[in-house]
Amino acid sequence: MTKMQLISCRGNLPLAEKISKYLKIPLTPVKVESFANGEIYIRIERKVRNDDIFVIQSFTSSVNDDFMELLIIIDALKRASAGKINVICPNLCYSRQDRKVRSREPISAKLIANLITKAGADRLLSVDLHTDQLQGFYDIPVDHLVGYPQFADYLIKNKYKNLVIVAPDIGAVKKATKLGGLLHAPLVVVYKRRKKHNESEVSFVIGEVEGKTAVILDDIIDTGGSVSNIASILKEKGAKDIIICATHGLLNGNACEKLNSSPASKILITDTVNLSKEKQIDKIEIITLSKLLSKVIKRIHNGESLGKLFKWEEKETIF
Repeated sequence: MTKMQLISCRGNLPLAEKISKYLKIPLTPVKVESFANGEIYIRIERKVRNDDIFVIQSFTSSVNDDFMELLIIIDALKRASAGKINVICPNLCYSRQDRKVRSREPISAKLIANLITKAGADRLLSVDLHTDQLQGFYDIPVDHLVGYPQFADYLIKNKYKNLVIVAPDIGAVKKATKLGGLLHAPLVVVYKRRKKHNESEVSFVIGEVEGKTAVILDDIIDTGGSVSNIASILKEKGAKDIIICATHGLLNGNACEKLNSSPASKILITDTVNLSKEKQIDKIEIITLSKLLSKVIKRIHNGESLGKLFKWEEKETIF
């Protein structure tokens, strides 16, 4: 069979190392340097000709540098005659800019798709895109994984009872409903109005939370304002306990302060983003996706179906 190689960019090296350890495949050495003017230099230090390459890159607070690094490494692989270039972006940048809301705005998510494709990627894998429709922006195969089964597994193993699943906006209803199905818990929907970027206000809550453990399911925690406001309102409405679950913990600005002062007792996030030590507050518990991503990478390399990994309803616990 074609040889598999794993290459990590600098965006989330700890996750790449976990995947490498699980698959028992060492990371291919890559030389990465930055010139005085900020330009990035990359050289792959092992032969990649005709090999099946998996490039792991996630996007942190240096999102534009991280993205440019990804494009350059794809170009280096293409020019080195790599067999297939599979891009693993657990947290895909610019995913929220997927439509025009006002005149003269870009659709940046489509631009990102064009750049990744044009650079030479053959496949993209991501986790919890902002909307499922983003897959249609790409002219290459896109494998879209979801994070909520990992949260379901945690809640089941820790024997949380009397749950309600809270969708923080209309767009989150579908995933919240699926999580509710796994946990046999009813759905609560929050309707919020976004006043401007990174700022929203809750209009009303549909559903009963009094005396319940409310599980808020979101895809991203950025500045933490929206989810903290929702937690406060749920507490006012009588929620006994509040747990926040979010796949991507960006935690920009004073998000940690907002989350610390919120009534939520626990915040579950995955390691799609490498969280710095100063952001790892006591309330936060990180759930790794390395095992899931490793299984998916192995199946892609072997040409096996991914569908068998995602029959959640047939299992009492997930993975």
